Amino acid sequence: MIRKYRYGTPFNTEALTEKIETTEGVLPYGEVSQEEGFVFTYIMDEDDIVYGLGEANRGINKRGYCYISNCTDDPVHTEDKRSLYGAHNFIIVSGKTTFGLFFDYPSKLTFDIGYDREDTLRVSCENADLDIYVLEGENAYDIVKQFRHVIGRSYIPPKFAFGFGQSRWGYTTKEDFRTVAKGYRENHIPIDMIYMDIDYMQSFKDFTVNEENFPDFPEFVQEMDDQDIRLIPIIDAGVKVEPGYEIYEEGVKNNYFCKREDGSDFVAAVWPGDTHFPDMLNPEARKWFGDKYRFLIEQGIEGFWNDMNEPAIFYSEERLKKTFAKIEEYSKQSLDISSFFAFTGMVRELSNNENDYKLFYHNTKQGRMRHDKVHNLFGYNMTRAAGEAFERLEPDKRILMYSRSACIGMHRYGGIWTGDNHSWWSHILLALHMMPSLNMCGFLYEGPDIGGFGSNTTEDLVLRWYGMGIFSPLLRNHSANGTRRQEPYRFKNKAAFAGILQLRYLLLPYIYSEYMKAALHDGMYCMPLAFAFPEDDFARRVEDEVMIGESLLIAPVYEQNARGRYVYLPEEMLQVRVKCSESNRIETSVLPAGHHYIPVELDEVVFFMRKGHLLPLAKDGKKIQSVADVDFADLRLLAYAPDGASYEYYTDDGETKDYDKPEHFVHITLDADGNAKSDRATVKVEG
Repeated sequence: MIRKYRYGTPFNTEALTEKIETTEGVLPYGEVSQEEGFVFTYIMDEDDIVYGLGEANRGINKRGYCYISNCTDDPVHTEDKRSLYGAHNFIIVSGKTTFGLFFDYPSKLTFDIGYDREDTLRVSCENADLDIYVLEGENAYDIVKQFRHVIGRSYIPPKFAFGFGQSRWGYTTKEDFRTVAKGYRENHIPIDMIYMDIDYMQSFKDFTVNEENFPDFPEFVQEMDDQDIRLIPIIDAGVKVEPGYEIYEEGVKNNYFCKREDGSDFVAAVWPGDTHFPDMLNPEARKWFGDKYRFLIEQGIEGFWNDMNEPAIFYSEERLKKTFAKIEEYSKQSLDISSFFAFTGMVRELSNNENDYKLFYHNTKQGRMRHDKVHNLFGYNMTRAAGEAFERLEPDKRILMYSRSACIGMHRYGGIWTGDNHSWWSHILLALHMMPSLNMCGFLYEGPDIGGFGSNTTEDLVLRWYGMGIFSPLLRNHSANGTRRQEPYRFKNKAAFAGILQLRYLLLPYIYSEYMKAALHDGMYCMPLAFAFPEDDFARRVEDEVMIGESLLIAPVYEQNARGRYVYLPEEMLQVRVKCSESNRIETSVLPAGHHYIPVELDEVVFFMRKGHLLPLAKDGKKIQSVADVDFADLRLLAYAPDGASYEYYTDDGETKDYDKPEHFVHITLDADGNAKSDRATVKVEG
């Protein structure tokens, strides 16, 4: 059951696709105060667990810290950070009393979940203009399914997007991309995508291609496509201020850019220097910007990633002038401890300064709105601009799209990558924590920068990260310019890297099937153990294991020099050990419920399979170099089903949008004697 409670006059975020009438009266849980802005308070039981918040720091259980829902361009994701790139305001309190809360609010929202007081959940914001949705159900997972239903179907990417992608800020010329493609193909490491960061553009201008580095760009796109490799370019939020640049001049002429209070176009600096921000909350401007993706689509591009759309601000024109004036003043004096730190702080605060977000306005369907009041909607609506344009430009074709900044609602138009994580061991675990939390909020197509974007990585770190990452729908290796190169073929243990990535492609029939069923049935591709085993009290406390689909439990190794780890199994399971550097040789053994120490070498991937379940796998792993090589209708079947089992297998062409056709659902059965049958697939039992 879902009830809506309204406070003040909320801005319509369009997060929900279904209308829910407002309930009169007071919230059934906690207390609300509107004396100073808005404050919701709930006293938690000592055993309560709080799930949710999507892309947020710390654990699966969000108790014990304070989080600020405010899309923030901050690449250094240390434990003390309260805001990351996304803002996802859905939580579930799970315990003696279990309920969900969605705070439909487009600006900064603070979740103090036992930080100030250990037993107190306190949600607060500056203005009491919001809708709160209260969800009740049989259990936490039931509440998630209800929420997922009312916010609309999650984005479904093309099938090739479930392959592996290589990215690096610093691939600049055609030869750079050819070198990467050659490195993968010559070492028999599968790949489907190579990403194009900002250097492919002409002077960092959106919807342009550097003419010197990429002459005959459509031919180059085709050259890569002939190798079953898609080029995936980046699109940034800021439009360069440059007379003669068509997009700039169109935006100025038609008033499509965000405005200052006096009506002039707001100027902020990002990669190209001075830029204007398209008014993504203006439907006309959003359509205009979305239609610009046509330029690259017509040249053969089939996917994009949106970046810098918090929106990131290196500096505002106003703040830079004030800073230069102050620097001039400081240059004439001796700096003591106070003035020195004031000076350095002033420079640091140029970027993404909260006060700068109060300097520009949007022209929305609900009137003129100052940006900070609707800040979290910018990235959502930039990706929406693209998604709506794709429906117009290519109505029958799936196009890959994901974004850095997002809030609930954007999940219908694209996925999300948890941008700019570092080459830190702790970020493997952080990425694992985010997977189920993002799924709860509708973001099924998600993943981190494998290997870490910032800092210098190590071979063992990248191997361990792949050991987890191959189970994430979005699988991309991405690194920053100036850091150590981390393409797998550059490391010594090429066989291990090749084997792990080949394993990803062997798993694709299952991964794709489980993803699609989750998207079509309002489910979760990845969930906490507690959602699958709600009666197991210990499972509720497990923070470093998750369920992948209906059949698999993963427990990745995330500590350097560890040769294994302890694993908790809520029930008897089949341990599946894959020797990746030995042509993905599989060893299996049955383990009882309980605690186990599991050795895991760097070239191994270990996961666990539920009893009475089936795992469809692709065949001929060494021959697979891209998704195009995977035969989704000719399967190997790994089973742990002594009494037989059945599996609903989903497959389609991966390109068109006829998702709901009955023929895409294939029924596979296995009897107690080990005989497998399927109505529309060939299956061979292997265990």
